[in-house]
Amino acid sequence: MTHRTTTHPPYDPERELKDLEPWQRELREQFPIITGNPDLAYLDSAATAQKPQAVLDAVHAYLTTSNANAARGSYLWANRTTELVERAKDRVRSFLGDPEAGSGRPRSGVRFTGGTSEGLRTVARDWLADRLADGDEILVPGADHRANHDPWLEVQRLLADRGVHVRVRELPYQAGSGDYDHRAFPGLVGPRTRFVAATHVHHVHGGDMNVHRIREAVGPDVPICLDAAQSVGHLPVSVERLDVDFVVFSGHKALALPGTGAVWSRDTRGPAFRPGGWQGTPNTAGIASLEAALCWLDAAGTDRIDRWTTALAARLTDELRHCPSYEILGCQASLAAGPAVQRRHGIVTFRHRDIPSDDLGFILDSHGFMVRADALCQAGQPEEQGSVRVSVHVYNTVEEIDRLLTVLVELA
Repeated sequence: MTHRTTTHPPYDPERELKDLEPWQRELREQFPIITGNPDLAYLDSAATAQKPQAVLDAVHAYLTTSNANAARGSYLWANRTTELVERAKDRVRSFLGDPEAGSGRPRSGVRFTGGTSEGLRTVARDWLADRLADGDEILVPGADHRANHDPWLEVQRLLADRGVHVRVRELPYQAGSGDYDHRAFPGLVGPRTRFVAATHVHHVHGGDMNVHRIREAVGPDVPICLDAAQSVGHLPVSVERLDVDFVVFSGHKALALPGTGAVWSRDTRGPAFRPGGWQGTPNTAGIASLEAALCWLDAAGTDRIDRWTTALAARLTDELRHCPSYEILGCQASLAAGPAVQRRHGIVTFRHRDIPSDDLGFILDSHGFMVRADALCQAGQPEEQGSVRVSVHVYNTVEEIDRLLTVLVELA
């Protein structure tokens, strides 16, 4: 049999930006806070995303026509709110590519939370803790967002107080890229491996963490919980292809209101996920905003959003790599625009070799650029070891990136 070698053309962000520019221009006009502040460039979407008019309208419509508590009344507005919550759950399933979305009796579950941090902690305390026995092992990331690190250590301490000793093993990373080192996985996985926590897209360098390699290493039976805060709403996410058991994300990073998020659970590798304690009033306005945001993202196309933001990030790194005053974090092979390697999904993080990151953040703010400048809530990272993160979404433009580059080059 003859094997053919498939070659891919060099990545061309300029072509991507040119092809998508009319589509992007139309979508940008739908964000009132963006169009209302033309002299400012919002470059902190990894922290929270801005909201399109459709989301604002949905919240206003809900609060002025149907505002009531969910599952706690039999009158019209209460019934409408209950229907909203159930409809939004199925919208989450559909948006995540759950094949059982709309089936009527899906085996998967959706629980609304206050965001990713709350969702991960709930999975840790209300699901994982009761499934671990003395001598079990769990694998967790040690250099991802603290929200996907601290809860698993809390479980370890909680169980230790009960006399149950669980070993926490940290996922290994490749030097210089920040990606998980899949070559070291076989040495970490053993017969007592019971659970893995991982990240879909890294919040510092924007790389896809290749979760499929973790599944290959741990086999078909070990549950995997995925922090998808930087992927849901930014690029296509398919739970069927990812083959994970939990997907946790924040609504406010996916164009919805703050204070809402969701835990999607597969409910096949273990018992169904049911948070403990009395479930109080849900954030119904936030859920209304999340349903509207996911509808808007579906219509816009998360594949095109990813193409646009990835191309903007490539434009930034391709120019910034020529400035020796800057250290760009993450994969060094992907700094140039052309090579066919994994790209940054709309996130570029860097340091100036002489200007402290917090000072650089203030300087950029004085020029109208809103960026993140600190330790970025990264586990294992001291607060004084800061960096500047530029994160873009569909409303950001080539002109904003070019203006930013002009200022950064002047500071070099």
